[in-house]
Amino acid sequence: MPKEDHIELDGVVEEVLAGGMFRVRLESGLTVLAHLAGKMRKFRIRIVLGDSVRIAVSPYDLTKGRIIFRNK
Repeated sequence: MPKEDHIELDGVVEEVLAGGMFRVRLESGLTVLAHLAGKMRKFRIRIVLGDSVRIAVSPYDLTKGRIIFRNK
């Protein structure tokens, strides 16, 4: 699946897990397990509890996603 085929959703980091994983609560109330996208890891953008983030979710599995942007 190409990286362009994804759904972008906004949420808030609810929990920081081991291994660079995060539990994010979306605006709709769903909880998604997410990891940092490559560009975020490359430029060492830090994500902490309570940050507002944008998630890219696959249309095939809506429970997992990638954090692609941290809102200020």
